[in-house]
Order: sequence, then C-alpha cells, then structure tokens
Amino acid sequence: RGVRDELGKRVIEGYIADISEQVLAHRRLAELELRYRSIFDHSVIGIFQTTADGHYLAANPALAKLYGYDEPAELIASLQDIATCLYVDPQRRDVFKRIIRERGFVSDFESEVYRRDGSRIWIAENAHMVMSQSGEVLYYEGTVEDITERRMAQEQLQFQATHDSLTGLPNRNLLSDRLERAISLARRNGGSVAVVFIDLDNFKFVNDSLGHTVGDQLLQEMAVRLRRSLREADTVARYGGDEFVLILDSFGGPDILKIALDRVVEMISEPMELEGHELRVGCSLGVSRFPDDGADLPTLLRHADAAMYHAKNQGKGQVAFYTRQLNAAASERLRLEGALRRAIQSDEFSVVYQPKVGISGQVQGFEALVRWHSEEFGSVSPVRFIPLVEEIGLMLPMTEFVLEAACREAMGWRNRRLGPESGISVAVNLSATLLGEPDLVDRVRDTLRRTGLPARLLQLEITESVLMGDVDLTVRVLNEFKTLGLSIAVDDFGTGYSSLAYLKRFPLDVLKIDRSMVTGCECGGDALAIPRAVISLGHSLGLTVVAEGVELPEQRNVLASLGCDEYQGYLYAKPMRPEETIAYLETKTARSEDRAVLSEP
Repeated sequence: RGVRDELGKRVIEGYIADISEQVLAHRRLAELELRYRSIFDHSVIGIFQTTADGHYLAANPALAKLYGYDEPAELIASLQDIATCLYVDPQRRDVFKRIIRERGFVSDFESEVYRRDGSRIWIAENAHMVMSQSGEVLYYEGTVEDITERRMAQEQLQFQATHDSLTGLPNRNLLSDRLERAISLARRNGGSVAVVFIDLDNFKFVNDSLGHTVGDQLLQEMAVRLRRSLREADTVARYGGDEFVLILDSFGGPDILKIALDRVVEMISEPMELEGHELRVGCSLGVSRFPDDGADLPTLLRHADAAMYHAKNQGKGQVAFYTRQLNAAASERLRLEGALRRAIQSDEFSVVYQPKVGISGQVQGFEALVRWHSEEFGSVSPVRFIPLVEEIGLMLPMTEFVLEAACREAMGWRNRRLGPESGISVAVNLSATLLGEPDLVDRVRDTLRRTGLPARLLQLEITESVLMGDVDLTVRVLNEFKTLGLSIAVDDFGTGYSSLAYLKRFPLDVLKIDRSMVTGCECGGDALAIPRAVISLGHSLGLTVVAEGVELPEQRNVLASLGCDEYQGYLYAKPMRPEETIAYLETKTARSEDRAVLSEP
C-alpha cells in the first residue's frame, strides 16, 4: 500500500508470500476436473447425477445417446420426472430410492425404460448417494448400461427351457407351473380344473409315409388348432411326440366340458393340405379332474393318460373321463411294462417256428415268432406285448434275441441234413422302428458269422408300413441286406395304405398275403378278387407269393389254382417249439425218402 515515511515522502510498503503450493493445488484441481470432464464426456457408459425428487442435474453424452437424445441438455430438459417419464413401471424409482436409502448404493438395478421415440430398452444402474457434511442427501450419481441384448438372450433361454421348439407351446416344465397356479385358484374359489391328455390317432402313419418334415408341419398345425379351439386363459402344452395336454379351469359342469372337448375333436379332425397331400388326423382325449381325480400333476396326468388309452380302445375321435376302473387297467399296464423290462434279463422270451410249405407239401422255410411267458402274468399274447415293446424302446434287444435263436436253430436243421439239400430258410420279423439304427446291418452280419448260418438261408420280414416311411433310408438299408445275401419279404401285404407302385422301388423277394385276405377266399366272388390281384402282381414283379393264415384245404386249393407259391397256417402246423420243429422235419424227411424209394423201378 502507499504510505508516507518519516520524512513525509510517499512510499509503498507491503509483503511477499510464497504461493507456489496454492498455485500447484489449483492446477492439480483443474487437471482433475479436466480429466473427470473428459471421462464424463467421452465414456461409452451413461453417467448421471439426479436429485432425490427425480430431476437430472447432469448427464453425459453417452447417456443422452442411450435414451435417444442428441445432447445431454435435451435429456435434462425433457425428463422432468424420472419416475413417470423414464421408467416403464413408475414404481421402479421408488424401489431404487428405497434400496439406495437402506444400503447407500444400488448395484445392477435392472429396469425397463422408455427412449425418446417411445421404444423400450432394458438398463442396469449402479449408483450411490452423495451426502452433505450435515448428512443431507445432495444427489444420486452413478452409471447406466444397456442390457437389452443380454435380457433378450436370457428371455430366449428361459423360453426355450419352458416351451416346445417346434410348436412354441409350453412344454412339460411350464405345464407343471401352470397346473399349480390353476389348482391354487380352484382351491381359493372352490372350483375345478380339468387335465386333458390328447393323442393324435393317425400321426404315425403320416410321419412314416410322408416323412418327418410333413409330420412336423402337421404338429404345428395341430398346435394352432388347439389354441384356436380353447379360451385365452386355458393352457395348451406339447407333452412329447404327438401328445398334447390341456389345462382348463372354471369350465363349469361335465356337460359343458364335454361340449368344449367335442369342439376340440371336431377342429382337430378337419382336413388339411400339407405338401400337396390332403390329410385328416383324428385324436383321442382322456380327461381327469381336480379335485376328484387327483391333486397334483403326476396323478392327474397319469389318470388322464389312462382315460386316453380307454378312449383309443373305443375307436377314433373319442373322449373318455377317468374312472377308478381305468386306473386299475393303467396300473396293470405299468406292471406289464415293468415285467417286460425284466423279461429280457430273466430269459422269459422264447422262439417258436411256423413252417411255410410249398404246393407239393415240402417245407420251404420257417417263420420265427417270439413268445413271452411271464412269471407274473403267465403267457402274454404278442398282440398285447409287441406294441408295448416298440413303445418303451426294447425292440432292438428283443429282435437280436430272436435273430440269434433263429439262426442257431436253422443252422441245427442244416447240420442234421433236414429238409432239402439246399437247406431250410428261417424268417425273422424286422420292426420299422429299427431301420434307423446305424449299425443294424452290422449286427445282422455279426449274428450270421457267430452262428455260421449262410446268409441265403435268412429272410427278413418287413411290414408294408415300412415301405411308406423314409423311402431313401429303407432302400439303402434293404440293399445292404441284399448285399449280404439275405432275402427280403413284405409281411401282411394288403393291410396298409401304400401304392402298389411302391413295390417296384424296393429290393424285395417275397410277398406275403395277409390272413385277412385269405379268410373267405374259398367262397369265391369278391373275397377272391384281392388274393388273385396280389398273386398276379407278385408274379409280374418276379416275387415269391406266400399266403398266411391258411386253415382249410379249400383255401389252399383255390390259392393254388391262382398260382400261389407257398402256404403258412394251421392247415400245416401251428407254431412249434425248437424240439418240435426237429421232429416235424424228421417226419417230413422220412416221408420224402419213402416216396423216393417207392418211385424207384
């Protein structure tokens, strides 16, 4: 400052302080602010500061871009109330504030929010409170990330875990949850819940004859029809294969439920066109109800399944309600399935042989037939257990058992020099379900090698339905068998739906007329028309024709007049045990030798 000295002269006096530290501190602060501003402005993650009452104090460009704004200032000006302007669920802001009040921060706080254009995205917020020295909340600050893709991926995984990939319907996992909710509601309201088990009647035929692509399209169409035939609140689920399950609540009495289910049957059975084919598929429905028939999904499904099997037995397009008598039948079926699984390990299966005889009476071969004598059930008819064997996946081990036994038995006939010098063949039935086995041909080749049976003495019998499945696969497998030297027969011909033209496409040797076509043929007229046509067709294709189920001499005589080559049925012999076949062949051989001696001069 200016002052006068002791002589009265004006002078300046003052002091000098070293402020280097202050200057450095200010510089450091400015640098920190600059670095912070750079991070704030250039971060790829949204950064914000908001007041407790829901106003933005600051937002960086990344956050503005995330929410669809050109500049942070636009975002701050537009979003005057975060709870109602940003969050899809306005309650999320209250949840955010409660958590941050209790813990002082939030972590991975996920919410659905609106962008400027009204579209929705999912975000995850990490934030904390900034407090004054007096303990007042000054503001919240934190970061925001767009997790929409992650959320969609999670939802997709969740959907895949709970829905069928082919039809988009709920699967078994979600079915249980839906039923629990329906039962809880019924308990509160004193209502009922119906569980309906649906099985498509003709699906296997379509799948086998037209291929899996058409089969998949059929299932998708059935899913659409089922959804369309029911209320929005009802559940339609795909249980597996061609089986669907419905959950219906608040349906009223049984009469109203029956009307609704009849509508389902009617809609399912309407014709459709797929890949140029007009198809008609029926269905069988089994119904169980809560609380009368069970209180949980396994019980209600089991009872509905039992009712469905009863509906199938009553004919196509039927609806059956569960009763205790049906439960007894279902329990017996489960017991039969358990006994069947044990039967292979317990050696309860055996093989019997029925001869195929030429017109002169000479045995041409035998058909090997499996029999089951259960310790629990006694003798069980093949009509009863063969479909169950296919259903539970035991056809391969059973076929291997029959094949091994038949080849060894045929080798025994050959070693004993029974029958013609060329040997007696044995035929083994081959299920359509086995053609997809990748090592099927190798298994048959190994069996022939182990038993020593020449391949020309083994014949594989396939049903007509095999010819209508995957044609390329069938032709390839049958050709591989032919390469081994085996012969191929079509069994039960005339009972399926295949075109006769199919026969030309496959390497076949034998055509077997089904017994249903043989019965009554001795009466002539229309009953003889089909056997005549089949024999003529078989011969025109160079096939040996065998008639099954021949029981009367008149039937044999009529078929012989038409040129049938071989005969099989009770007229000649019933299926015989191995030791009986030997005695039968020895008798035939002795008679043949006697005739040869008598014919000598």
